[in-house]
Amino acid sequence: MSLVLQIERLTKDFPTGRLGRGRHRALDDVTLALSSGEVFGLLGPNGAGKTTTLKLIVGLLRPTAGHVTVLGHAAGARPAREAIGFLPEHPVFYDHLTAEELLAYFAGLCGMTGPERTRRVSAALDDVRLDEARRRPLRQYSKGMLQRVGLAQALVHDPALIILDEPMSGLDPIGRRDVRELILRLRDAGRTVLFSSHILSDAEALCSRVAILSRGRVVARGAIGDLTSKHAGGWEVVAADLSPAAATSLQQTATRVTRIAHGRYSFELPAGERPEPFIAAVASAGGTLVSAVPVRATLEDVFVERVS
Repeated sequence: MSLVLQIERLTKDFPTGRLGRGRHRALDDVTLALSSGEVFGLLGPNGAGKTTTLKLIVGLLRPTAGHVTVLGHAAGARPAREAIGFLPEHPVFYDHLTAEELLAYFAGLCGMTGPERTRRVSAALDDVRLDEARRRPLRQYSKGMLQRVGLAQALVHDPALIILDEPMSGLDPIGRRDVRELILRLRDAGRTVLFSSHILSDAEALCSRVAILSRGRVVARGAIGDLTSKHAGGWEVVAADLSPAAATSLQQTATRVTRIAHGRYSFELPAGERPEPFIAAVASAGGTLVSAVPVRATLEDVFVERVS
């Protein structure tokens, strides 16, 4: 796979104070590399530096130190800009235009004319599943529909690198599913997708790799399987027909106990401990086994540990 995006020791300071003499370091020595056909998630809490990173990549900000290259071209240079499709977190459009008119305008800015422009506009709107609404003024659109238009404008010139800042914002469950499917289609077509998000389940479902930012620094990076495998899991045993006294007795060998309903409890067993002895203890206490499933670490577990 060829290298599409390279970020090396990227740092960004913003002036603070009445005279701008202070400095706030929004991004601190960030290094990342993305290859073709990869979906990469940039994760972190609010204020972690995600949007600052994306703006530095597209050339809307200049770094204090470090550099960014897109397909070997410096960020902000024309070849780098031409290779990028960008959806900001809060896109604002000319709301008197229809979706078709708006995308035709953006396609024209990218140098497309005539039948090629018409074809690309139609294809981009098809990709985000805007059907008859494409001929309605944008002022009549819901927030989720505007988000779809934003995705379409990021795709209209068929870029090699698609950068999406919180792409699921404002979408209902069906819209989120459609966007997830679109991102996977882009990956399968060899495109590289970089998206920021605070919805960890979306990142876990889509990304081959992620980086977690906290206070401007990368605190974790790598394949999701590698990150979560470092967190050993135990077992969760759910039992019914237990008296409070029996549950208290069983609690001695569990790391966490949750009362679900009358007589029904969830017990989390320590990492490395087999569930069979505990299940036997449940039966001896007069309880009934409901389920016993291994507890697997999630991306949320890694996220909380690293940013806390």
